Amino acid sequence: MTKIIFMGTPDFSATVLKGLLESKQYEIVAVVTQPDRAVGRKKEIRMTPVKELVLSYDLPIYQPEKLSNSPELDELMTLGADGIITAAFGQFLPSRLLDSVAFAVNVHASLLPKYRGGAPIHYAIINGEKEAGVTIMEMVKEMDAGDMVASRSTTIEDSDNVGTLFEKLAVIGRDLLLECLPAYIAGELKPIAQDVRQVTFSPNITPEEERIDWQKTNRQIFNHIRGMYPWPVAHTLWQGERFKIYEATLADGTGKPGEILEVGKKHLVVAAGEGAISLQTVQPAGKPKMSIADFLNGAGRNLAVGDKFGI
Repeated sequence: MTKIIFMGTPDFSATVLKGLLESKQYEIVAVVTQPDRAVGRKKEIRMTPVKELVLSYDLPIYQPEKLSNSPELDELMTLGADGIITAAFGQFLPSRLLDSVAFAVNVHASLLPKYRGGAPIHYAIINGEKEAGVTIMEMVKEMDAGDMVASRSTTIEDSDNVGTLFEKLAVIGRDLLLECLPAYIAGELKPIAQDVRQVTFSPNITPEEERIDWQKTNRQIFNHIRGMYPWPVAHTLWQGERFKIYEATLADGTGKPGEILEVGKKHLVVAAGEGAISLQTVQPAGKPKMSIADFLNGAGRNLAVGDKFGI
């Protein structure tokens, strides 16, 4: 039975790993994931989804802060693994580890060569792509630059956001990996080089990129909000403080960018550079996440047509 080291961190990775475990076609000799982190205002220590899954199996798990030149790396290289599979692991793999196995492939959530990097799903939605997908690729020293073993696409719907698309692509990635891995290991499936002329990148989202630019069209702002939900969440300014916008819909209207065009008991329409956006779920500074109706009944009860967001 082929011996595999699996490396991954979020729910996307856990879905892929669970598929491998349930297939019972491979021996998972070790699982590597990111260290437990403090999250939220209370700084509670939280395990990664991969670790949560692995705890229900009798598998060795490693959580190095940085895999390169760590004691964990030396131990992994003694396990006699035939191959390595990664899926949203979040770290580069040392060359000597890659060189120690017969194969190493990554389950990447984009249709390579587009969107190499750590936030492919975010950028696919933000940029208004009509489809997204998963590529199984060989691992090389350059980020997401390896030859492509297989790929599969799916449509991006207006109802999709980062969370829903992650879930879709996790299932696609799991199924695609299980389908292509036997032939790849047997040498019957020949990888294809990426067309470097088509390469684009999707680096991790910066805090500056979370902010809404009201000068853009309503479609661009709509995509931006979906491409930041449920994390890291788009925001604007209201009364000089950060105002998070989790969900919104397209709306009609004309006005100055960021200007409130309509205020009702359950709706709030804001002008974009072209068209408008109807806010659905928001979070004022210092308040919990809430529906627009609750906001208008509370902190936003004095909002009026002509007021502006973004200042």
